[in-house]
Amino acid sequence: MASEEASLRALETLMTEFFHCCTTNERKREIEELLNNFAQQIGAWRYCLYFLSNTRNEYVMMYSLTVFENLVNKMWLGVPSQDKMDMRSCLPKLLLAQHKALPFFIRNKLCKVIVDIGRQDWPMFYHDFFSNTLQLIQTPAMAPLGLVLLKTTSEELACPREDLSVARKDELRKLLLEQVPTVLSLLTDILESIWDKHSVGGATPPPSPTHGDCGELLGSLLGGPPSSKVLSQPVPQLDSESLQLCSLVLECLAHLFSWIPLSTSITPSLLATVFHFARFGCDLRPSTVAGAHPKSKGSLTYSASNGDGAHPAAQLNGGSAPNTDSADCARLGVLAMTCVNELMSKNCVPLDFEEYLLRMFQQTFFLLQRLTRDNNAHTVRSRLEELDESYVEKFTDFLRLFVSIHLRRIETNAQFPVVEFLELLFKYTFHQPSHEGYFCCLDIWTIFLDYLTTKIKSRLADRESVLNRYKDALVLLLREVLHRIQFRYSQAQLEELDDEALDDDVRATLPGPLASCQRVPPVPRSGLGSVSQPFDLLSACAATDRFPVLQENLDVYLGLQQFIVTSGAVRRLNITAENDCRRLHCALRDLSSLLQAVGRLAEYFIGDVFAARFNDALTVVERLVEVTCYGSQVSLYDVETAVPSVLKPDLIDVHAQSLAALQAYCHWLAQFYSELHRQSQTRFVNIVTSAMDASAPLIGAKVPEKLLLSACHLMVSVATTVRPVFLVTVPAVQNIFNLVTDSSTRRLPPEAQVLVCRALSSMLLLPWPNLPESEQQWNTRSVNHSSLLAALTRHYRQLRGTTNVQQRQLRQTLRILRDIVDSVSGESTKSRQICYQSLQESVQVSLSLFPVFIHQSDVTDEMLSFFLALFQGLRVQMGVPFTEQIIQTFLNMFTREQLAASILQEGSAGSRVVEKFLKILQVVVQEPGQAFKPFLPSIISLCMEQVYPIVAERSSPDVKAEMFELLYQVLHHNWRFFFKASVLSSVQRGGAEEPMENEAQFVAAMQAFGQSFLEPDIHVFKQNLLYLESLNSKHKLYHKKLFRSSMLFQFINVLLQVLVHRSHELLQDEIALAVYNMASVDFDAFYSAFLPEFLNGCQGVDGNQRGVLGRNFKMERDLPSFTQSVHRLVNDLRYYRLCNGSLPPGTVKL
Repeated sequence: MASEEASLRALETLMTEFFHCCTTNERKREIEELLNNFAQQIGAWRYCLYFLSNTRNEYVMMYSLTVFENLVNKMWLGVPSQDKMDMRSCLPKLLLAQHKALPFFIRNKLCKVIVDIGRQDWPMFYHDFFSNTLQLIQTPAMAPLGLVLLKTTSEELACPREDLSVARKDELRKLLLEQVPTVLSLLTDILESIWDKHSVGGATPPPSPTHGDCGELLGSLLGGPPSSKVLSQPVPQLDSESLQLCSLVLECLAHLFSWIPLSTSITPSLLATVFHFARFGCDLRPSTVAGAHPKSKGSLTYSASNGDGAHPAAQLNGGSAPNTDSADCARLGVLAMTCVNELMSKNCVPLDFEEYLLRMFQQTFFLLQRLTRDNNAHTVRSRLEELDESYVEKFTDFLRLFVSIHLRRIETNAQFPVVEFLELLFKYTFHQPSHEGYFCCLDIWTIFLDYLTTKIKSRLADRESVLNRYKDALVLLLREVLHRIQFRYSQAQLEELDDEALDDDVRATLPGPLASCQRVPPVPRSGLGSVSQPFDLLSACAATDRFPVLQENLDVYLGLQQFIVTSGAVRRLNITAENDCRRLHCALRDLSSLLQAVGRLAEYFIGDVFAARFNDALTVVERLVEVTCYGSQVSLYDVETAVPSVLKPDLIDVHAQSLAALQAYCHWLAQFYSELHRQSQTRFVNIVTSAMDASAPLIGAKVPEKLLLSACHLMVSVATTVRPVFLVTVPAVQNIFNLVTDSSTRRLPPEAQVLVCRALSSMLLLPWPNLPESEQQWNTRSVNHSSLLAALTRHYRQLRGTTNVQQRQLRQTLRILRDIVDSVSGESTKSRQICYQSLQESVQVSLSLFPVFIHQSDVTDEMLSFFLALFQGLRVQMGVPFTEQIIQTFLNMFTREQLAASILQEGSAGSRVVEKFLKILQVVVQEPGQAFKPFLPSIISLCMEQVYPIVAERSSPDVKAEMFELLYQVLHHNWRFFFKASVLSSVQRGGAEEPMENEAQFVAAMQAFGQSFLEPDIHVFKQNLLYLESLNSKHKLYHKKLFRSSMLFQFINVLLQVLVHRSHELLQDEIALAVYNMASVDFDAFYSAFLPEFLNGCQGVDGNQRGVLGRNFKMERDLPSFTQSVHRLVNDLRYYRLCNGSLPPGTVKL
């Protein structure tokens, strides 16, 4: 090598050239290769040490430290002992000598290299590693540096990566835990000394309007005046250096709390001190630091922080830093709350720590009181707006953790005032400055309401006392949430929401048709939940005056008819003044939101509480019927308005929401019909008749699709859920039947047409509740249903043998038929018989058309969807001969060429066709009895010889998943096709093996499963692993002689290799369980034969390392110990390969 000085100059030149904008990529690769070769030379680290000591070039420093890092983490085993000793001595000296001059990221990197050496050598060869860090922390001038080292030590030693053996990881954690009490004591002392030094010593703080109401609350929360006095004192004014030091301490504590267990090492003194610093986030001080400038936008000094708490201008070098503003002090509060939340997130709390928890809650709620205090200078909302956003987020996180994890522990404690806490949480929730913060707080209320509901259900005896305790809070919550979803109270906030972009989980909670509507009132899921849950708990006292504002908005809506002016064929809403239009817009939006909320309450009127809440529900339902009938009669959706882009969608929204809300009460109507069927049915008949009168006029081509779908869904729900006997005789329903049978519904949108046909079919097919079989009028209904289906399929049945058809019309007819079959698949035998009788000719036509359209994937897809529905719901009614004909037709049509052509269209209709075909075969092979057993060889052959060779060569995840499910169903439901013996004969034979048939097909299926574990698709991997485990649990697959003798160890080997290569890391627990179940078939053979053979075949490790791996795999037979050994084997094998792969050739490994 050249001289050190010359090498340094050459390296500086290379690094400058590498990062120069004009350097080509080719030249960069040359430089990179040169630098890598230099780093691999023996003794290169000495040059790097010289470079670090003698250069100011940051690129050179970082490169040199990277050489050290690679040497320590990957090549340490091969480094001579003297070199290790020199590095352990030189690098800390370099850090101590130059840490003030080094850029912060270089200093941090150097700290990490030193910690990495400690991770390898402490305590055996580097006995003073940790004590040196503690000594630095206790030296005032070096404390910041010591804290950086301490935090890095916590990060790298407590939660090490895979580049350590399991034994070393366990040793390091044990060593660190021994040091925890000392470390926590040191950190507590630093925080306390800084707080005491800067506090107003013993002086009574001057009276302040912001502190006038602390005493009473603290008296209840903390149980004594001393705590009140301490917490009432103003936060001290910290100088810049103290503030940076406290930030570093709190960062260390936050990371320590993330992994140390809750114990007495976390003293009351430490907790109290952390909470003192948490006050920095909630105390509004325009200049917390002496001489600091006032807070201004964009002055978040820590947005450019160094990542370790050091002030960017100070660099921990003793130089002057600018005065720190309130944003820096707020950061202290954020860090303190991070510490608190780390403790709060631990669900396992030792008994001796529960008192500490109570103390933490008390102190945190003092902070909550300060955050929500209202005075002349600040409203609660303005206070929260002025606070650091991160601090508010951390505080909300704390409240969520407290309510979800710890409320049950603390609620019964007499020292904890739950009701006062709810009052503070209420103020905190409804004064949030942002939508996100408000929704997060509503989630906390939802968690609390779930807890309260569960508690009441488990303690019915004292339900009333529990309710009375929380009644006032629930009433306030209900009222305020209702205000928040109304424009009359919260127009500014609601208009900021984008109701065009509701996410999927919100849409999933909306009733029936509204899930697909394009414009829904902006009522968040948590908001509606916060309406319905307290309503359920408060129903006894809140039922009568549920939503007074609902009536006001209804009056506005119901009064619009008088403002409609007719001019020829045009109807116009005569409301034109801008202010009137704005007020109408708000009233209609509020009515939509409130109707949606009323729909969400439907579930709280059924079941055990039906009788007690009957009158209230009846009032609601009759009111909803009135609103829906009014909307349909007046046809407000068809009225011209002064602001059509706003008011017309509003009118459609209200109408659609009223229909959806009424639909939500169909389960209540069904219970009404069931429990009161022997009494006067007048009111029930009127409700159902009126609901149909409201729906029928909307089923037409000129009605907005949103309203049309709402009406269709309501009709479907009445027909399928309520099922009144008289439904088909209602004149409005008769009109719909007439429209369908004279083909007028063909003008309806496809989805609406499917829904209308489902509703009409269900009226004729589904059994009527409360009536015996003899009164079901099946004969009449069968005739009517045949007539209905004949009208629906009139043109379709004329297509037999022709190709000159409109494919769109053909597909739509198949969709309608499939939907009708699906609607009766779970119903009585009689319903399915009638359905198939009506469909029989259409089914035969479909089978005759199948070969005609086999090459047109879109049509074939619909046909197979129809046949799949038939096989799933009506296969018994179809009979064995016709079912066999269908199966044989499909098997003949799906040649290998046809399958290949379809599968190659991945993600298209062609691929879906093959999936549907495989699903049909899955239904066939699951059928009990011998009728379809002759098809098994053909089905297995289709899978293994035609489908599998095609999908094995490409991803095709959907087709693969269906094919493997078919294989699983073949094996599971036809086990005796391969293993003939019965359970009795197996017992009689004792240890003798049962005979096996069709061995070749069984082996091929198992090989396909095994091959799937070598592929990257994690979904297919997980599915197939579950299938194998299921076959083992139900049929003892792993115990069968053929599997045990020729496949068992191959499967274990593949699964272990998957773990070693970490290709399916998310499934490591499932894989380890499967390995255990396979090994448990014969543990002796696993330990004596498989494990040595597996280790001998492992590449990248030497004989000694194989021996260590084998000895560390404990010969235990219980699941926890075995899986622990598996994970240890995988970790250590990867560790040895990592080390060995980085050593220079010829290195002796000890």
